[in-house]
Amino acid sequence: MAKYLLIMRGTDASNAAMMADIEELMGRTQEFIESAVEAGVLVAAEGLDDPAKGVVVDFSGEAPVVTDGPYGETKELFGGFFMLEVPAQEEAVEWAKRVPAAPGAKIEVRRVPGADEAPPTGH
Repeated sequence: MAKYLLIMRGTDASNAAMMADIEELMGRTQEFIESAVEAGVLVAAEGLDDPAKGVVVDFSGEAPVVTDGPYGETKELFGGFFMLEVPAQEEAVEWAKRVPAAPGAKIEVRRVPGADEAPPTGH
């Protein structure tokens, strides 16, 4: 079994669409979570607060610089995640297709390497 992170990414437009129908979307999200729990694949699920309430630590210069959110020019923001433990990426993708999402939103599926795996070398 491997862990996969389903990263919820949204734009200003998809986030506005989500907020317009938030009650219905939250109900569908709860149903998704319950089905993932019943299937025994859900490890964790969290949503994030408004990006305007966050900060960014920028390592572009000699010393880290902290600025308040929002993040300036951004096309997509990371809004939350589901972590699943499934046998293969294909199954993680099938779960990602079931995530309730507003039009224009995206779900990025990324494998979480185990502690015993060496980090990629870039070669």
